[in-house]
Amino acid sequence: MCRHLAYAGQPVFLDTLLVEPEASLIAQSQAARQARTVVNGDGCGVGWYGERDEPGLYRGILPAWSDANLVSLCRQIRSPLFLAHVRAATSGEVSTANCHPFAAGRHLFMHNGQIGQYETLRRQVDALIPDEVYHLRRGTSDSEAIFLAALGRGLDADPAAAMAETLAEIMAVTGRAVAVRFAAVHADGERLSAFRWASDGEPPSLYWRSTGTGVVVASEPCGCAAEDWHIVPPGAVLTADFHGGMRLSAFDVTPVVKPTKRSTAEAAASAA
Repeated sequence: MCRHLAYAGQPVFLDTLLVEPEASLIAQSQAARQARTVVNGDGCGVGWYGERDEPGLYRGILPAWSDANLVSLCRQIRSPLFLAHVRAATSGEVSTANCHPFAAGRHLFMHNGQIGQYETLRRQVDALIPDEVYHLRRGTSDSEAIFLAALGRGLDADPAAAMAETLAEIMAVTGRAVAVRFAAVHADGERLSAFRWASDGEPPSLYWRSTGTGVVVASEPCGCAAEDWHIVPPGAVLTADFHGGMRLSAFDVTPVVKPTKRSTAEAAASAA
């Protein structure tokens, strides 16, 4: 499993959250404390919003702990809204295209979790990506497929509804016997949405805390006493913006029931 961190609030230098704290995200890339995979060395990335409409993006295949360019950028960039990720690959080879965050227009997305048995289901999951956005597919990971599928299901207008619809359709492809686990963050330049959900009731960890200048969301606590952090409940989405607003809401994924051949025939007979 991967580790990630996101922030929304008053502008801060990225290194104050990603480099300097005890057990920072970069430290977690080498020694995560609440992950099945202790080392997250299959690449790293950071996406941030500045003075332009589209976010800046840096991704690389070096482990975060040895990526001097990442640390240098974090010391120079100040942003009111950013996402950062260190990867432990569960699907897709180690490549820049498979590193998070993923970007499309003003959108950023990163994910910790997986679609079970994705290698055997990849073609069916990819089919959920609409034609009008499929040209944005660069990598081979399940995470990017989820992002692009949601992008074609109204991510611009309602991120929670788009993600719920996407996950429901993925469950229809995978079946109930295959676990889909989803701790993810989406941002659109104005706010971030942090999701925690799993089809088997075992979602990856996700926490949040108020810093006084904004809200931090992370896979695991870092940089302060554990009691200052709050867990995002399973089946919930936390929304925060850089004006100080924050809301915790239910995130409900209703499975899609595909019609069987018999029910289709019965429907045709009824129509006749």
